[in-house]
Amino acid sequence: MPQFSRRTFLQGTTAVALASSFGVKAIAAPKRGGHMRVAVPTGSMTDSLDPTSTPVAWGFMNLATSRNTLVGTDHDGNLIPKLAESWEPSGDLKTWVLNLRKGVTFHSGKTMTAEDVVASLNLHRGEKSISPAKSIMSSVSDIKTDGANRVVISLQSPNVGFVNLLRDDFLVVVPSKDGEGDRNTSDGTGPYVLESWEAGRNLRYKRYENFWDLNNYGFFDSAEVVVIQDSAARMNALRSGQVDLVSTVDLKTVSMLKRVPKIRVDDIPSGMYYGLPMLTDIAPFNDNNVRLALKYAFNRQEAVNKILLGHGTVGNDHPIFTNDKFNDPTIPQREYDPDKVRFYLDKAGLKSLEIPLNVSEAGFPGAVDTAQLYASSAAAAGIKINVTREPDDDYYERVWLKKPFCAAFWNQAITNDSRFTEAFLPDAPWNETRYNNPHFTELVVKARSTLDEGARAKIYHELQRIIHDDGGLLNPMFGNYVWAMKDNVKRPEKVSTLGDLDGYECIARWWME
Repeated sequence: MPQFSRRTFLQGTTAVALASSFGVKAIAAPKRGGHMRVAVPTGSMTDSLDPTSTPVAWGFMNLATSRNTLVGTDHDGNLIPKLAESWEPSGDLKTWVLNLRKGVTFHSGKTMTAEDVVASLNLHRGEKSISPAKSIMSSVSDIKTDGANRVVISLQSPNVGFVNLLRDDFLVVVPSKDGEGDRNTSDGTGPYVLESWEAGRNLRYKRYENFWDLNNYGFFDSAEVVVIQDSAARMNALRSGQVDLVSTVDLKTVSMLKRVPKIRVDDIPSGMYYGLPMLTDIAPFNDNNVRLALKYAFNRQEAVNKILLGHGTVGNDHPIFTNDKFNDPTIPQREYDPDKVRFYLDKAGLKSLEIPLNVSEAGFPGAVDTAQLYASSAAAAGIKINVTREPDDDYYERVWLKKPFCAAFWNQAITNDSRFTEAFLPDAPWNETRYNNPHFTELVVKARSTLDEGARAKIYHELQRIIHDDGGLLNPMFGNYVWAMKDNVKRPEKVSTLGDLDGYECIARWWME
């Protein structure tokens, strides 16, 4: 999730993948028309339109299709204006003024105003908020209007990259209702109107003809998203022509799909990581020696080879991918080492260890096989892992953040600050390891006010090392985004890696021939 120097507030560092590197040639200008059908693997009957509680693909697709954030990123990863046309920080970086785009209307016809923006951002603030963006907004002390088209955001402390955080998927603008953001509305400012939906099953759209930027978005006449959790059924839906695009291709079928006429497969390296988070406040995971033993018990390269079938790279127990300019390449790669497992178990006063691991394919594709592979390598080092396969439905409500050792994936971070804030600070709703390290927290805050990029890089390197050496995240691998589509579906040459399917903007930004 990118950072700015004082002279380059408009220049982001978000990573993008160059699709042409994988055999996709430059594509002609977009055409308008057609009906797009997209199949995604994750959705739940408890899903809603509420932007403060949208943890899976069904919800992310809707946020990116029917709604808008204040800022976004282009195909080169640069920060671009969306609903905020421009922005300016104060000299002390504690106040940010956003100049809103004029003439933007919601799908209902209501004109968007500064009051809507303030009410929408405030949904993610306050003690009662359960939003995953709550931690990102925790540094905000006040948000107020300055006329119909200006918003002033005051921070508790300086943050050189604060405007980058407004790119977060959850921080979309919804209409205000009685002074509060309407969290349950289907209304939005995005390129598509949400016509109908069933929780965790489908979403149906038509193009919004009064969208503020139809030159760059909204090329399909209409679109729909369907949830097909079973991987084989999802692939069959593509082959039989029931859908035009599928995400999260079963990696065992990639070679076969590439041979199917009129189907194209994209394989995009990314910073999406497949993790096994441990709750660091629950025994035995509250002992860092146990955490280190578990980290050394995982054979990462074996998992990349056997689970990802080469469609990914090894992880190193921290969340920052190699294509991030603040990634620390000097952190030693953790390898499978049974001797070190026994060493750290001994330091913990243990001769052996038996622990549960609760996983589901909803945690990440291949999570069940990954857990079994891990159990095998750990057994050889004196750790017995009892794997329980959980039902896919409602996995993130029943298991994640609740069971002490489970599986979960994260899309690539917008900036180091956003990932550390939303996933590792003690008050973050999505602190999946319940990590609480005061020194770590102090460094996160310090980095926000550090203007010198070199000095800020050193802080981020230290933060990555702390997570690597002390955190509760076992991050064995980063997965590529592998999706498949009919050959008449076209996309820009470069795509975002901030989320699956071009940062979930495939409906908003792609087209058909």
